[in-house]
Amino acid sequence: MTEIEKAGLGSVTPVIPAKPRNTDPVPTSQLDVNISVTDLYTIGIGPSSSHTVGPMRAAKRFVDHLIAVEAFDNTARVLVELYGSLALTGHGHGTDIAILSGLSGERPSLIDPEAIAPLVDKIRTENLLNLGGRKNIPFFEDENLLFLKDEMLPEHSNGMRFCAYTSDGDLLVEKDYFSVGGGYVVSHNEGDRAETKGHNIKMPHPFTSAAELLAVGKETGLSIAEIMRQNETTWRSDDETNEFLDSVSQAMLACIRRGCEAEGILPGGLNVKRRAGALFKELMANPERASRDPLTVLDWVNLYALAVNEENAAGSRVVTAPTNGAAGVIPAVLKYYERFCPGSNEEGIRNFLLTAAAIGSIYKKRASISAAEVGCQGEVGVACSMAAGALAAVLGGTNEQVENAAEIGMEHNLGLTCDPIGGLVQIPCIERNTMGAMKAINAARLALSGDGTHVVSLDEVIETMRQTGIDMLSKYKETSQGGLAVNVVEC
Repeated sequence: MTEIEKAGLGSVTPVIPAKPRNTDPVPTSQLDVNISVTDLYTIGIGPSSSHTVGPMRAAKRFVDHLIAVEAFDNTARVLVELYGSLALTGHGHGTDIAILSGLSGERPSLIDPEAIAPLVDKIRTENLLNLGGRKNIPFFEDENLLFLKDEMLPEHSNGMRFCAYTSDGDLLVEKDYFSVGGGYVVSHNEGDRAETKGHNIKMPHPFTSAAELLAVGKETGLSIAEIMRQNETTWRSDDETNEFLDSVSQAMLACIRRGCEAEGILPGGLNVKRRAGALFKELMANPERASRDPLTVLDWVNLYALAVNEENAAGSRVVTAPTNGAAGVIPAVLKYYERFCPGSNEEGIRNFLLTAAAIGSIYKKRASISAAEVGCQGEVGVACSMAAGALAAVLGGTNEQVENAAEIGMEHNLGLTCDPIGGLVQIPCIERNTMGAMKAINAARLALSGDGTHVVSLDEVIETMRQTGIDMLSKYKETSQGGLAVNVVEC
């Protein structure tokens, strides 16, 4: 038996608005949109859902759009302009690599992470882009992929503009896309923030707030996980939902295992050393440590979160949950439940993910899960809230205790900024996931020690988070223009 098996791991630059060419509104909240569990968890690649996964999807969608409007054959040149947060931190987040991959026809859910570097190197060496994997066109990165750091599209801080031209230089197609969080991409006149097809159909238990969710539970006697599961039948059978949930949990655990085995320096230039491998070896070498220090279990939770977020920073395969920057929180708490909580089982893991998704969907509908919109409170804060509620649920909590746990998880992340050093999802992001996981566990324990009654509701804390995000200076919202990003001297 391997060690892995033994461990049970099977001064701020102003941002000037760009002159828009299309000012149709892009939605910031979608109370009328049904959100599936498949919209909260997606298996993709690191390091960022908004800056890597979203741009790759947008680039692929643009190519598909060219084909749909019969402009692909006449396309001889493509120009991509990145604005706002995407321009300011895009290189650190791998946005350039994502765009090149997407224009080549690749999808984040299917691309082999090991194949990305050779693909991008070939484009850069030959100055040729195999558009959609179907035909070569000239592509000079400094001319065809522009990071407009002093401009921003008015609709959203993660804006992208794609243009296709003929060989004579005539504009064929122009399209704007916005990466609104969790890897989701919208364009003008696209009134949804979910990618599940048929999302506006009638569901058996619709809810747009925590209050409505609790009311459904009281009326039906169903748990939050059961409410979410019955809603999922709108799209697929129970067996298919279980298959999806199992694939998500397995991908999360696989990511933890890989992170525990990996060593070395993370890419990007900060020379951040991976720590999960060393911590794993230390814990495995001292099994008696837990008998002397009852807090050793927290070291394991730290390990799980570190492992996932180091894998994310390396551009490996991760589960967006609900974002990549916060990808370690839910897997760490889920693994804590599986390994350290008596009575954990397969159905409990599924209910954990369903409950967390129900909570996450309310944030997505009523506020944001994008750090570029609301800071890291919308990423690690939301993941903490989701994990706290989910853990309370599988430990036997009532719906009211679950809602209380989710509220506690966010209340103590309010105002959390996003100020990544060097635009990389490393400092403070990796450690921040360990703290988010710890807060989630404590929030669940606090909620379970009460009867579910509390002063601040989950809906109120979500609205507070939204308002705080609006008031937060842009330099603290994934621009690397403030906070740690400017106060840490890089050696």
